[in-house]
Amino acid sequence: MAATQVVRSEWTKIRSVASTVWTLSLAVVVTIALGMLIAALSKNEFETMSARDRLSFDPTFISFAGMSLGQLAMIVFGVLVVSNEYSTGMIRASLAAVPRRGTFLLSKLAVATALALVVSMATSFATFFLGQAMLGEHKASLGDDGVLRAVIGGGLYMTLIALFSMGVAAMLRSPMLSLGILMPFFFLISNILGNVDATEKIGRFLPDQAGSKIMQVVTPLDDDTPYGPWGGLGIMALWVLAAVVGGYVLLKRRDAQ
Repeated sequence: MAATQVVRSEWTKIRSVASTVWTLSLAVVVTIALGMLIAALSKNEFETMSARDRLSFDPTFISFAGMSLGQLAMIVFGVLVVSNEYSTGMIRASLAAVPRRGTFLLSKLAVATALALVVSMATSFATFFLGQAMLGEHKASLGDDGVLRAVIGGGLYMTLIALFSMGVAAMLRSPMLSLGILMPFFFLISNILGNVDATEKIGRFLPDQAGSKIMQVVTPLDDDTPYGPWGGLGIMALWVLAAVVGGYVLLKRRDAQ
């Protein structure tokens, strides 16, 4: 089967599975709604902030507060895109139709990543503009220094979260096992490692903590992170590359199950 046919086939699979469409929709709604809520609360608290906190006030980053839950839906999307075929047994038919496993996996990842990128970029710009509307006089403008980079970076961050999840799902094959590892990793382990003094320097090199640096415009006063916004996104990209390569290698070596 030609590569273009494989890509078309993968697009049909993604579009026809309701769960993937719903998870992307949920990512949009949760990210925007929570971002607006946190922005509104931050506006009300600004007057009571200390002078030190005001110096670290980052209206752009505040509008992305919903990403913490929005990425949950992107993780589920990434896992379902890859592991659905294993859980239903369709993987045997898919690999019989596309014997070149590299072509099969890369086509699936390319289509899903392109879809995630479009949705993530639209979500990032929407959550920025709506979040700034909630902040009123404390808002940032898209033309301000570093803001456009942060907004575009927000879309790239969500896309990389989805792609990382696809790579992990390709390695583990099971949707339950993949989600059972990814959810605690991003919502528990990463937060613990990043907030405990003994492990803080390790935590900052985890994919979500490094990648989220791209959405910061104002650097916190006590921040001694050894990399900048693009450096953090680069670290996250390396994690994603490792997951995708791992998924590819294991797919090449294993039987279809």
